[in-house]
Amino acid sequence: MRYRILGETGLRVSNLVLGTGNFGKGWGYGAEREEAYRIYATFRDRGGNFMDTADQYQFGDSETMLGSFMAGHRDEVVLATKFSLGDAPEAGLHRTGNSRKALRTSVEASLKRLQTDYIDLLWVHMPDGVTPIDEIARSLDEVVRSGKVLHVGLSDFPAWRVATASTLADARGWTPISAVQLEYSLVERSAERELLPMANAFNLGVLGWSPLGGGLLTGKYRRGEHGRAQGLGVVIHTEDSARETAVVDELLAVAEAAGTSPGQVAIAWVVAKGVLPIIGPRTHDQLLANLGALDLVLPGEQLKRLDAASAIPLGFPHEVVAKSAAVLAGGNAELVDPPLRPVR
Repeated sequence: MRYRILGETGLRVSNLVLGTGNFGKGWGYGAEREEAYRIYATFRDRGGNFMDTADQYQFGDSETMLGSFMAGHRDEVVLATKFSLGDAPEAGLHRTGNSRKALRTSVEASLKRLQTDYIDLLWVHMPDGVTPIDEIARSLDEVVRSGKVLHVGLSDFPAWRVATASTLADARGWTPISAVQLEYSLVERSAERELLPMANAFNLGVLGWSPLGGGLLTGKYRRGEHGRAQGLGVVIHTEDSARETAVVDELLAVAEAAGTSPGQVAIAWVVAKGVLPIIGPRTHDQLLANLGALDLVLPGEQLKRLDAASAIPLGFPHEVVAKSAAVLAGGNAELVDPPLRPVR
């Protein structure tokens, strides 16, 4: 395991993140406690220190298990959790959403389940379509000043809202937004249009969930095996377009040439893009397969093949600007070096 600095926090985090959405059976699909502990312990033994959970995962079971697993070494773990979706099916009006009230009640409940007095990174799980971004940013600052949270991030937010929150925090002296979490894989590259350039410009840490495309990129559905598609039925990519078929075909070919599994290639591709993959194994065997990606460095030629097969159109205005690059540089684009940092 190697480590990265998360954004501008100074936190040293493992280059794989253990997502614990499968810790528990509250959703009717997941890992029993013994299997969840085996996953956690092996990840720690391999040097992993970054854990990602949420109050909503398995309706609180994930946080409860993780809290007991960390006993005796809590300070060695970088612990991230989320609020917004509620910790029970009947969470109701005031324990869901992005409001200051929801944040406070959710954090207090999470701290009890996690058996800790602080959270390293608190995510707003996703926008509720109601709460203004300035209230969200101010509320996150307040919970950090309380000492119960160290750093904050936004998950599944559009780029313009993250940029607004970051700018407000900087202008008003509030706690900075440190990271974003988004879906990213060979079959889901939409984040390259706005979110990743924005994150680079603001020097935010980037975590990518579902690096295996809901299991599609392991190749198991082609083999007739079952997985999340049958057990959970959400966060699924299916091979229902020519592009997805081309991606899986190329992925399988690269994996065969590299003498490894397609899942490991898919995770290694995300790592190569500078994004921290969140792996979410349900079994210990799945964890071991995921960890194999740590030993895999994809050659430039293989990266180019995967990039080409999975490419998406960037759309307007990016393609217009790219076509105008020579004109914008006065006909001397080849003589101009890019800036050291992305332009905001």
